Amino acid sequence: MHLRYRRFSSIRCHLQEGEQGTIQRHSFIRMSKLPDVRGRITYISSHAKQENLYAVYETTDRHYWTEIAKCNQQEFQKSGTEGKCIEAREFIIALPESFTNLYEPGRLLQLFTDRFKEKYGVECVSALHHNKRKTNYHIHLVFSEREMLPEPTEKTATRNMFYDEQGKHVRTKKEILDENGNVRKGCKIVKKGEVYERSLFTVKNRLFKQDDFVDEVKHFYTDLINTLVKDDKEKQQVFDENGLYLATKKIGKNNPKEEQIQTDNEYRMRWNREVDRAIVSGVAETEIQQIKKEYISDRIRESVDVFGSQPERLGTILMSAVAVLAMLVSKVLQKARELSAKLFDTGQIPPQTPKQEPVPKPAEKEMPNKPKIPPKPVMSAEAAAYPKLFKIYKELKRQNEIIFEAEKERNAWELERDDLKGLAKFIKKGEVQSRIDRKNEEIDILKIGLSGIAKRYGYQNVQEFYRIYYQSHSAYVAYRKQEAEWDKRYNGGNRKQNKESVHEKLKNPSKKTMDYQHQRTVKSKDKGAR
Repeated sequence: MHLRYRRFSSIRCHLQEGEQGTIQRHSFIRMSKLPDVRGRITYISSHAKQENLYAVYETTDRHYWTEIAKCNQQEFQKSGTEGKCIEAREFIIALPESFTNLYEPGRLLQLFTDRFKEKYGVECVSALHHNKRKTNYHIHLVFSEREMLPEPTEKTATRNMFYDEQGKHVRTKKEILDENGNVRKGCKIVKKGEVYERSLFTVKNRLFKQDDFVDEVKHFYTDLINTLVKDDKEKQQVFDENGLYLATKKIGKNNPKEEQIQTDNEYRMRWNREVDRAIVSGVAETEIQQIKKEYISDRIRESVDVFGSQPERLGTILMSAVAVLAMLVSKVLQKARELSAKLFDTGQIPPQTPKQEPVPKPAEKEMPNKPKIPPKPVMSAEAAAYPKLFKIYKELKRQNEIIFEAEKERNAWELERDDLKGLAKFIKKGEVQSRIDRKNEEIDILKIGLSGIAKRYGYQNVQEFYRIYYQSHSAYVAYRKQEAEWDKRYNGGNRKQNKESVHEKLKNPSKKTMDYQHQRTVKSKDKGAR
């Protein structure tokens, strides 16, 4: 028990060290729909409503937003669509905290807003804020989905046109008359020759409704942020939604779903840790991706189709996926151990790369001008990093072996529990189950430690480390090959001469060496005489 607790203590210390590593953050850029664009603009740009408002920037006047809201409402009514009318959209863009000291707020806000308008050609209103605790420096960027036309387009009635209370066009006048033959309140008649429709804006840009638009903007602004940061440690990256990992959700202030989101985040982190372990264990990324699709993405889609929106079902789906991935990891590790043991027992040695024969030197007569020896290959920074990366690689492997052994012990206890019969089932089951529970807690901590190793050395996750590790390994192997070829071609003669000179020295020892041997012989004879 004492050793086990000491082991847990070292793991916790290891986790604390991992949390202190430099990790590249994911950028936070979120889009939302605005059913009341004028109200939203007033809210984000008002000093009375915002405690920490630093700057406001507008690419057009406020009258524009009144007209765009009116246009959108009219088009929404004509479409007959249910729900809320979307008058505009908004991006919230989180900025590094260092920007508060590096850049003047007004100019920073103008840069981000103008870049968006240049790229997409729409009008914007933006505001630069801090939250109450001044830990979240961010931009609110409101933008229109329509562009203003150079000249308004007008449609003139070729005959009398009739509209009901909802503004819908009806065919005959009778449809808007009451029992007394008068036009009902709210209905209207547009006489022949009058303008019945006047458009100031284009139709909504379909790009803003596409799924990949938000991802495009995330990359666009993340690249802009990374060009502005002074410290490489503050550089950001966009989370890959189609990758192996699951993103955790941010919990906003006074969020009524805080407890549910926190629970979901725990399940997502469990999956991410199991992915880290699968990569260390040698599971192919394509297999991990297939499990994610089949047991997470497809299951969530099926759940929504059958049961509707039930976020509480996410935990069950994720834990099922974690169990499937853990089972695959166990099989891969067991197979690797069996193969290693078989090779060791049979004494088989993995095939080695055949040695290349040295290139014969041309005769002196054929080479009147001796060629210049090229410089010796220089190790690149990528190859030079390999020894350090290899140490991290071995550390991950050691941690994974500890987890595997703990799981084997846990599995043995589970078999013992399931085999209990009769009176022993009632007496020992509780004791064995408590051992299993404690072992599961230990395994969870060990898995957290596995992911913590990569983070401690400054990597976002194990996948990122392995990508860099394999690149460095390839560069290191290529350098060693180039160095060996250079030595064989240009340094082989010198080495041969050195070896021959040593051999000659052994065959013809120097006078000093011979005198020393003679003295030892004389001394040994004297000792024998005594």
